[in-house]
Formats: sequence, C-alpha cells, structure tokens
Amino acid sequence: MSSLSVDSPTPTHRRWYWSLQVAGWLLYACLGLILIRLFAARVVIGWHLLAIQLAIAVVLLLVSHCVRAWIKRQHWKQLPFGALLWRLLVANGVAAVLGQIVLGVIIAFLIRPPASMGGLAGGAQFVGYILNTYFVLWLWTACYFGWHYLSRYKQAEVDKWKLQAAVREAEMSTLKAQINPHFLFNGLNNIRALVMEDPARARAMMTHLSDLLRYSIQLNGTEQVPLARELEIVEHYLQLEAMQLEERLTYTLDIDPVTLAVPIPPMTLQLLVENAIKHGIAPRPEGGVITISAQLAADGAQLHVVVRNTGSYQLPAPGHTGIGLRNARERLALLFGPAATLTLTNDPNAPNQVLAHVQLPVAAALPSHSTPATVASV
Repeated sequence: MSSLSVDSPTPTHRRWYWSLQVAGWLLYACLGLILIRLFAARVVIGWHLLAIQLAIAVVLLLVSHCVRAWIKRQHWKQLPFGALLWRLLVANGVAAVLGQIVLGVIIAFLIRPPASMGGLAGGAQFVGYILNTYFVLWLWTACYFGWHYLSRYKQAEVDKWKLQAAVREAEMSTLKAQINPHFLFNGLNNIRALVMEDPARARAMMTHLSDLLRYSIQLNGTEQVPLARELEIVEHYLQLEAMQLEERLTYTLDIDPVTLAVPIPPMTLQLLVENAIKHGIAPRPEGGVITISAQLAADGAQLHVVVRNTGSYQLPAPGHTGIGLRNARERLALLFGPAATLTLTNDPNAPNQVLAHVQLPVAAALPSHSTPATVASV
C-alpha cells in the first residue's frame, strides 16, 4: 500500500511524496511475495513472478497518483464527508478496474508467464483481483485524507494561536492607550492649577511629569517591568502630588528587597497610587496617608502588592466607568490568567482605610533569603 502524501507544492514535500509512494508500493509488492511463499510454497519465485510483483507496484503507484491528481483537480478535499464518500466509491472503482486491465495487458504481452504458473486469470479470478485492488485503493485514500485532515488541523491550530497572539497584542495596546492618556490628563490638570499661583513649583512638577511620560512612552510596547523600575516612577508621581497637596499627603514605602526583581505590568502600581490619591486623599480637607507594601508569599510563588490609603471605598456610581481599574484587571488577566487578581475593598480591620491588593505569580526563581524590608516615608 502506498504512503501518505503532502499536497504542498514545495520541492521538499514533492520529494517526500514520491519517496513514500515508491517505498510504500514496493513494500506492498514484497508483502505479496511473502504471502506467496507462505501460502503457495510450490510456486517457484523466478524472474516472471518478480516481474509481475514489480508491475503491480508500478501500476498501483501510477493509479493512486492519478486518483490523487483527480482529487486535487476537482477540489474534493473541500467537500463534506457525505459528498466525498460517494465520489471516492466511484473513483476507486474505476481506478481498480482500469488498473487491473493495464496490469493484465502488461502480464499477457510483456511478461508472458509460463503455463506452469497458472496462465492468465479467468473471469472470477479477474474480479477478485479488482476487488483486492479496490480495497487497497480505499486504504490508500483513507491514509491520504487522514494525513490531509491532520495537516489541516495542525495548521488551523497554528493559525488559531497566531490569531490569539495578534488579538492579545491588540488588546494590550488598546488597554495601554486608554491608561496613558488618563494619567497624562490628570498630571497636566495638576500643573495647570499651579502655573499662575507658583511657577517654580509648576516647573518642578513639569520635570517630574516629563520623567513619568518618558517612562510611559518607553515602556508602551513592554508587557512587564521589574518592580524596582515601577517603584521608581511611582516615587516621581508621589513627589509630584506631594508638591500640590503639601502636608495633606504622607506616603510610606514598605518594600521587601527580594521583590524588586519581580516583573509586573508597567503603570499598574502607579495607577493604584493615582486612584488612591484622586479618590481617597485629595477629596479630604485633612488629607491622608498612603502606604505601599510588597512582599512574597511564604512559598515564594506569589507577589503581594498592597496600596493602603485613607478614605472609604464605594462602588462606582452609575455612569462612572472606572476605566483605570477595569483595564488594570484586564491587563493582569491577559498576562497571567486567573493566577493574578486585583481587589479594592475597605479594610475590615481599620476604619477609614482602603486596600488595593494585587497578587501576581512569580515566574522566575528568586533568592530564598530575605533582607529587612525597606521603609521610606515623606
């Protein structure tokens, strides 16, 4: 029986097709010789018998190749199973009859086996040969279409993953495009409020804002950055806000040094701090405190980042989209799936305290030892 074929027009696939065709049908001819030796021991395997088996291999190779060419020409591989089945029933039947006619002509007029080998086949024997060839061609077409469907399935899987990757990249770009203008407009509004009142402070705030924008633009195509880099930009933002809110804002950083190398999505922590100031600290005449902490779980497999601020959390009012937090959750889901979470709740253990808790999986192995936590405050 012949081997599988690949319909790709590339030279490599064509070489594989013909190599497998030749090897498969030669093996089929050898199998015929083995069966003759086992079940017809009195038949002498001479050159006539070898020539007949070789003719069988060549004829079946050409017949199967013609069936393949017809399948491709008629585009049968795109047909549903029912429509394909009856066409193959007819095509394999015609191919089996024509193949046996050609083979009979070759044996009768070219090979001319002696009478001791049984002579030419009779009518019933000829029909038996046709049925045997019909069965073999069905095995060939089953292998052919099986290989085709397997290849198409694998290609569909590759295309699906490529599409998912493209969609994922587009979603990430869209989410970042939504977050960055949101942050920019807030910063510009803060500076605008100080331009006439205190130009020197406005210039200082512009310096901090330029650093923030540089960070945002440089990392617009980056999915993750070390926590240390994110904290650096958060401190810029806190200093910028502290210049406007003055003594109304106090912040503290409580960061375990072992967490500094853990990658997180850029602007995620900055967004939580911005949200805490905008909705928790700024509306309160007396201001408040923001505490940022980062710790690893006991098993080192999870990073816990907590932003605690003075205030009270309430569900968004109708018409308020909460675009920043929603997009932050979507970014985490795109990057880490269900292993990452972002929650925003009132602290059940302390009044007037809001907790924003980010939990991320730690992908890379980190040092197991821990040094004392870093604490900074303003």
